[in-house]
Amino acid sequence: MKQVPMVDLVGQYKKIKPEVDAALAEILSNASFINGPAVKQFQANLEKYLGIKHVIPCANGTDALQVAMMALNLQPGDEVITTSFTFIATAEVIALLKLTPVLVDVDPETFNIDPIAIEKAITPKTKAIVPVHLFGQCADMDAIMEIAEKHKLYVIEDNAQAIGANYTGKDGHSRKAGTIGHIGCTSFFPSKNLGCYGDGGAIFTNNDALAAQIRVVVNHGMVVRYYHDYVGVNSRLDSMQAAILDIKLKHLDEYADARRYAANYYNKAFATCDKLKTPVTAGFTDHVFHQYTLVTHCVDRQKLMDHLQAKGISSAIYYPVALHMQKAYIDPRYKKGDFPVTEKLCKTVFSLPIHTEFDDETLEYVTSSVLEFLQ
Repeated sequence: MKQVPMVDLVGQYKKIKPEVDAALAEILSNASFINGPAVKQFQANLEKYLGIKHVIPCANGTDALQVAMMALNLQPGDEVITTSFTFIATAEVIALLKLTPVLVDVDPETFNIDPIAIEKAITPKTKAIVPVHLFGQCADMDAIMEIAEKHKLYVIEDNAQAIGANYTGKDGHSRKAGTIGHIGCTSFFPSKNLGCYGDGGAIFTNNDALAAQIRVVVNHGMVVRYYHDYVGVNSRLDSMQAAILDIKLKHLDEYADARRYAANYYNKAFATCDKLKTPVTAGFTDHVFHQYTLVTHCVDRQKLMDHLQAKGISSAIYYPVALHMQKAYIDPRYKKGDFPVTEKLCKTVFSLPIHTEFDDETLEYVTSSVLEFLQ
């Protein structure tokens, strides 16, 4: 039976194996495991790719968000607005820092945070907004930045799922996802569009003072060695992961094209199926399809996923439970029904495999298997 995983990291590795193996061998031979030349090279190349002044590598995407908030000197009780339809890490760091997460609903077409809902949620305690570029396309950053400027708020982009995506603003200028707000954060988890072979993350900014503070925070709050002026953390991207990421960065746009090809194949196959709604891409962004997420209509989602599993086809639900319904984040301010779009999506979305190694035969197998169940 044919097996179709959500991602094919083995197939991807085989194509770049000689480069990866040589880079790792070089690091092993010179023992430059921490803050070695590979880290500096990747940092410089990512800055160039993104068109941003400062990239600060760190240990993972969750750390990236936490460090960003620490660098902005947000204080316990400060409110941070974000979406209820995202991975838990977005809100987790807000709670860990004893800030107050303020959750809002999302746009029903793109699943990204709703700017109108953001503005309605602002209070005198609000200090920051964290838009999540969900599944591979940008949130409405022009609207979000206008709101932030009006209310003097920071914007921290959670760009863990959309690295490489392009955002075209009202001024006609195109910028990379993660470079529009005051700070951008990303994850290099292996399954990400730009993923390493372990954990990794990075923080982006064009602000020199913020960059300097972020570098202090990720290094134990240390400005001069053994002199700690701030409370910091220990969050580093190791040299081996940086070397792998630097190789993959050269292929990132190629990887995005491969994902778009698969998404377009799916879109065409499901175009006339009234039981599935294919992804909608906003006019101001392109889509790099970290996930290919469908909305079901009058379908037993679990039975469909069981049918696919029986055929060796993976599928997943991102996300089955909204943040405001998670046990750890139950809050008397929110109740079931407060975020109707998010709650409906949690009950109806599911994602098909999408990665860089598909061929038409496999895409045909996946789409025909889905349609077979729906007929």
